[in-house]
Amino acid sequence: MDATTATVLVADDDRAIRESLERALQLEGYTVRTVADGVQALAAVHSDPVDLLILDVMMPGVDGLGVARVLRAEHDRTPILMLTARVETPDRVAGLDAGADDYLAKPFELDELLARLRALLRRAAPVPGDPEGGTLRVGELALDPRARRVWRGDREIELSKTEFDLLELLVRNAGIVLDHATIYDRIWGYDFGPESKNLAVYISYLRRKLEDGGPPLIQTVRGVGYTLRPQG
Repeated sequence: MDATTATVLVADDDRAIRESLERALQLEGYTVRTVADGVQALAAVHSDPVDLLILDVMMPGVDGLGVARVLRAEHDRTPILMLTARVETPDRVAGLDAGADDYLAKPFELDELLARLRALLRRAAPVPGDPEGGTLRVGELALDPRARRVWRGDREIELSKTEFDLLELLVRNAGIVLDHATIYDRIWGYDFGPESKNLAVYISYLRRKLEDGGPPLIQTVRGVGYTLRPQG
């Protein structure tokens, strides 16, 4: 899927941001719908599904986090890019907890937003007849790429789209240290540079879900990157 066929819903209570995003995305070939709050966003998605959502965190009534939680509770896996004025790690994690696939701090560069949208749409596109299908196993971790399901032992783990893609990349390269630039390119299709905390936030959140008091699976190689290598 690409911009020529993708429909994006923008939910932001700031009219200027809504209108500027609408114009910019339309110029890129997207079909764009806009709403001013979370209640309208949910109603819009329920009445006519979209390919991607851009949600402002701070909206009156139901905020962006609330919209994400409702959709994920309904098993709606539409990719969500969260816009936030808050850049601290706890705020980023709150967005991931709610089910967002990516986040972008305001103010942002349009080129970066467009790059993230393209990456989300690429990951959302189905891959018919994936030759790499079949359950992948590393120790007690099992990952089914086709069904997009993950288990550790007998416990199934719910992951967002970005979390699943990141884990699948690590599983397919188990024992190999992947550097930050490689991971950014493979998962986001865009290298956000050494100052970005994006990858670290997703790794920490993935660890919390996978480990749950058990032995660590994802190892940090300082100054290089990450690897999936069960210990013990």
